[in-house]
Amino acid sequence: MAVAYTHFGTAPDWMTVWIPCLLVLVSVVRMVKWLRKPAVPLSGEETLRSLRRTTVLGTLIALGCICWSLGLGRYGTDHLHAHVAIFVAITVIGCIFCLMHLPQAAMLVTAIVTLPYLACYVSPSDAVYSAIALNILLVTLVMIRVLLNTFNGFTKLIRTQAETERLNREVTKLAHTDMLTGLPNRRLFFAQADSDIARCRAAGLDLAIGVIDLDRFKAANDTFGHLLGDQILESVGARLAETFEGKAMVARLGGDEFAFVAEGEEAAVLALAARACEALSNPFRLGEITVSIGASCGIATTRDVPGTARALYDGADYALYMAKNERRGFAMLYSSEHASRIRSEREVEGALQTADLDAEMQVHLQPISSLADRTTIAVEALARWDSPRLGKVRPDVFIPLAERAGIIHRLTLTLLGKALGCLDHLPPEVKLSFNLSAHDITCQETVLGILALVRRSGVEPSRLIMELTETAVVRDFDAAETSIRLLRSLGVGIALDDFGTGQSSLSYLRRLPIDKVKIDKSFVAGAGDGEGRELLSAVVAFCKSMHMQCVAEGVEDASQLDFLEAIGCDLYQGYLLAKPMPIDQLVAWQATRPRPARRRVSLSPLDRRPAPEFRGD
Repeated sequence: MAVAYTHFGTAPDWMTVWIPCLLVLVSVVRMVKWLRKPAVPLSGEETLRSLRRTTVLGTLIALGCICWSLGLGRYGTDHLHAHVAIFVAITVIGCIFCLMHLPQAAMLVTAIVTLPYLACYVSPSDAVYSAIALNILLVTLVMIRVLLNTFNGFTKLIRTQAETERLNREVTKLAHTDMLTGLPNRRLFFAQADSDIARCRAAGLDLAIGVIDLDRFKAANDTFGHLLGDQILESVGARLAETFEGKAMVARLGGDEFAFVAEGEEAAVLALAARACEALSNPFRLGEITVSIGASCGIATTRDVPGTARALYDGADYALYMAKNERRGFAMLYSSEHASRIRSEREVEGALQTADLDAEMQVHLQPISSLADRTTIAVEALARWDSPRLGKVRPDVFIPLAERAGIIHRLTLTLLGKALGCLDHLPPEVKLSFNLSAHDITCQETVLGILALVRRSGVEPSRLIMELTETAVVRDFDAAETSIRLLRSLGVGIALDDFGTGQSSLSYLRRLPIDKVKIDKSFVAGAGDGEGRELLSAVVAFCKSMHMQCVAEGVEDASQLDFLEAIGCDLYQGYLLAKPMPIDQLVAWQATRPRPARRRVSLSPLDRRPAPEFRGD
């Protein structure tokens, strides 16, 4: 506009009015379209089209401007010619700066403007304009160098940002991925679950969280080693990923615990979890080794559990706990009954935390008798709790809660102290059988406390028999074996309780210094049919071959006793002999008991069906 103004009246109107107006109009239209363009990310193809359009339009506009300006150079005085020269120079510099991040367009504009300008102004007859043209050329070359340096720096910056973003994505992926299985980890699982819960609740949709725990992984890991254990977990992750693909997000939370979050109704989610448990029940072929483990699952839905993903996880975890106890290998849905149990357990746990264990805990004793002469060989100590707040609480309720609350150490020592005191009222040949939990036998502090308590009591260690379940041994076999050998070296007897209901029984019997095997009452109860009798006979025969005494638990009628005697079982206990009772009643019962006799009297069905009693182990 400035050049057109200074040449107005000197050059034709079409060169000072119409062409400048056209060039300005084109520039204004482009500027308006640029400013009105929405600030949204472009795709790769859109970006390329936009850059090419800018390059083409910049070239055309520059060509129009240089042709027009050089055309004006034919009119007017030297002052007007100098104005045109300055206009061309500053146009080139301005375009180079404005197009710095698009060097293709900048170089084209520079070439289109500079080359015709030099051809027009460099002349041997006019040294001044030749010098001006040379100076502009040098400045232009310097600007091109600055352009290229700046663009290289810009390119490096973009590449650095892209690499940084890529590395951030990799780090984020690593931070949210379980390295062993390749599944999402605990952090990503709960973040995604919270997001899905909020979305589904807003939309009125059902969502479920399921917790999957492998049933026999610990035994396989201890037997075959951690390397094969890792291979099992990898295979488990692959099977779960295949089962839940497209239906739910599955993650590994840690150890042998997996979880999933899925949308849908309860029946559909339960069927999906059942397929996962079925898939994991199939054997794993790892090289030359075949391993069968299985899995159980607990599920909680937004329909039954309010709150965050953590609340649903807690509900699913409790349902898993119940599945392992009641329906191992299957999926179980969290229900209102579970919620009621949780409230009840929390009440029991609260009372247990504040209980005066010495005053509230008692020990009842159940005799163990010889099948050969019916003499009392030992008594089993069973825990009883009479709470001032809750009344009588069953051992199968408060023992697990004591383990969970971290007070099982105090409880065990309290009950053992009371049981040891009972031996003062019993003949010296009668032994005391005492149950240790998984926490007890794997805790060095508890084992040392037991030994110190026995030493202070003055009871001969040989009068003690510590009963352990196979589950307690499996939990941490190495720690359990160390504790068992320590107890055994001091003369304490070791009995394997509930034999036949745990895992890898024969393997543990061979590896551990066990004196007695207590046959689970389910085997004794099955002695009424042919298959049950054969199985019970095989168990007793195995104990005999291992030179260990066998104790039959849960003997309730004379026919069971007759069969046990016929197959050579050594000892028995159960309601046919006596119920658990306090020490004073036991002493009175022992005093009135007839002398050993071969004939036994069968109890009536009414006498044989007392109210259920629960073990304290």
